[in-house]
Amino acid sequence: MTEDRPEERPQERPHRRPHGDRPKKRDVNGWIILDKGVGMTSTHAVAVVKRGFSAKKAGHAGTLDPLASGILPIALGEATKTVPFIMDGRKSYVFTVAWGAETNTDDTEGDVVERTDKMPQASDIEALLPRFIGQVQQVPPRFSAIKIQGERAYDLARDGEVVELQPRTVEIDRLALVHHDGNRSVIEADCGKGTYVRAIARDLGRALGCLGHIAALRRTRVGPFTEHDAVTVDDLATDPAALRPVETALSEIPSVAVSRDMAGRLMRGQSIILRGRDAPLSGKAYATCNGVLVAVGDIERGELVPHRVFNLGA
Repeated sequence: MTEDRPEERPQERPHRRPHGDRPKKRDVNGWIILDKGVGMTSTHAVAVVKRGFSAKKAGHAGTLDPLASGILPIALGEATKTVPFIMDGRKSYVFTVAWGAETNTDDTEGDVVERTDKMPQASDIEALLPRFIGQVQQVPPRFSAIKIQGERAYDLARDGEVVELQPRTVEIDRLALVHHDGNRSVIEADCGKGTYVRAIARDLGRALGCLGHIAALRRTRVGPFTEHDAVTVDDLATDPAALRPVETALSEIPSVAVSRDMAGRLMRGQSIILRGRDAPLSGKAYATCNGVLVAVGDIERGELVPHRVFNLGA
């Protein structure tokens, strides 16, 4: 997850109703593209959406820590089966770097570990950004959810242990300086799975010799979902279009229409032969029957091999 942080703020406990007044959980299938506000944990956001729809099952595709705002895709019901497609998608951020100090969490929630009076010029930042674009080696923040011998790095860091994380390859497609006022800079980023924006700010600060940490962070895109698709918590009760179809998460892979008999085979976990000039030749694809999502899988030697099947009434 791109910004996989410990969610340190306590969750608000929902008001408990008498047992007989609890709404009955129901099957709700689809995606809510939530515009999460600052201060809310991702776990609490999922709980609010799940409770609002009285849904039996819910989960999110990519943690946003309390400091961050923006796109948090929340899957309900059968949509949870498509979460990996969103997790693997490209992501976009706009973030503010505060120069002159580095913190142990690489953002404002941590303790300052080093300071400097040196501040960068906009031209210095713009000249450095290309070094961080492409496939780059990045050391994740010490306060991250990466596991070290079965323990989360942030748990070890909280306990005062020295956390040594190994660098890993991440892909950063674009970095652009959009504003600079001397001691703060606003930067836009497009990146792939596993990239830590906090690490970008930290590494930029070190390379510039002026140190830096995240002061504000907003995620503007996750896979096919953008701010245009997003709704706030307050919008959920009034926006009938807030719940998007399960297959919205699969918009970046091809689809094939299948007969009812073929749909039955897929639902039983059996592969089907794809025919026609327009049939995909390889890669991932999803199948629909009469417009209803049936399965998603891989195309191998002209056959669609299902890996996930959906119970949406096909």
